[in-house]
Amino acid sequence: MLMLIIVAAVVVLLLLWVAGLYNRLVRLRNAVRNAWSQIDVQLKRRHDLIPNLVETVRGYMTHERETLEAVTRARNLAQGAAGSGVAAQAQAEGQLSRALMNLFAVAEQYPDLKA
Repeated sequence: MLMLIIVAAVVVLLLLWVAGLYNRLVRLRNAVRNAWSQIDVQLKRRHDLIPNLVETVRGYMTHERETLEAVTRARNLAQGAAGSGVAAQAQAEGQLSRALMNLFAVAEQYPDLKA
C-alpha cells in the first residue's frame, strides 16, 4: 500500500512538473510572438516614414537621383520581404539601412537642409 502511495505521489509530481513546463513554454512562445509583432510595427513605421524623408531631401538633391532610387527600391524590397521569413526580412532591412546611410551621407553635404 505504501508503495502505491509513493508511486502515485511521484506520478502526480511529474504531471505537475510537466504542466508547469508546458505553461512556461506557452508563455515564452507568446513573449516571442509579441516581440516579433513589436519589431514588425517598428519596421512598418520605418517604411512609412521613408517617403516623407525622400520628399524632404528631393528638392536639395536633384542630381542625386540614384541615391533616392536606391532608397525607394530598398524600401519596396523590405516591405515585400515582410512575410517571407526572418532571414529574408533581415537581409532586406540591412539593404534598406545601407541605402538610408548613403542618403544621410549625401544629405550632410547640403547644410541648408533643415529637419
